[in-house]
Amino acid sequence: MAETSETPIAMHEPSLYETTRRANYLDTLADIDDRQIARFHEQGYLAIQQAFTPQQIESAGQAMWDLIDGKSQDFKGIMAEAAKRGHFSKLTSEARRDSVRKIWKFVDYDTRLNDLAHDPNILSVLSRMMDDTPVLFQDMGLIKPPHIGREKPWHQDCAYFNYPVGTTVVGVWIAIDAATEENGCLHIIPGSHREGPIPHFRRRDWQICDTDVAVPRNVTVPLDPGGCLFWHGMTHHGSPTNQSAHRRRALQYHYRPESTVEMTTKERLAIYGGDELGVTC
Repeated sequence: MAETSETPIAMHEPSLYETTRRANYLDTLADIDDRQIARFHEQGYLAIQQAFTPQQIESAGQAMWDLIDGKSQDFKGIMAEAAKRGHFSKLTSEARRDSVRKIWKFVDYDTRLNDLAHDPNILSVLSRMMDDTPVLFQDMGLIKPPHIGREKPWHQDCAYFNYPVGTTVVGVWIAIDAATEENGCLHIIPGSHREGPIPHFRRRDWQICDTDVAVPRNVTVPLDPGGCLFWHGMTHHGSPTNQSAHRRRALQYHYRPESTVEMTTKERLAIYGGDELGVTC
């Protein structure tokens, strides 16, 4: 059945994101010393209040709109929210902006977003986290439109990538708009990256089973524009639906160590694939 503007959001249990605690923050990238690198490996994340200038964020935000508005005719990496897919091509430019869930594979289409992905200060932090040269392998723009922005269920990023267990994959999440507890900021479980691979299931997404989420340990990571979050690819994280009137845009880049050797999808699913492993959710 074709999806229409009346398609409901696949809602999650509100209790999956209950928390009274916020993440610990550093002020700037310059505050990341050896102790903070050790803390990243202990806690599985580092949150930075202000990593980029207002000018960089304004430029990156406009780049996202330009791609969604069709100013790069060859760019095809746009995914609309389910509630809008049936008539997305007929929407005005303004309406399209609040109908997009994700854009991806854009660094070759916009130098502003490519420059942010290869920011020297970010790469310097990553190289210390990995003790290797960081290599960008995934780029996405993640949007939660007002009222219809869907949940990203709890998951480990490494469950999506064909890299061996033990690889220091690092995600960098950059707030373009204010990410708040109301519009769907990230939630993480500190230290969960040290607990090994968790089976994932195809339910609301490729996700950790809701009953396996250590909700009492989770913390929120609200960020102002220009703030960023580094997290280990094994860290459990997710974000709830946006039921507010405020849009939430972010850029998300993933990096791997240069020396990493890939494994096959079959090998990955033998580790993370709950259905393939014969376990239940």
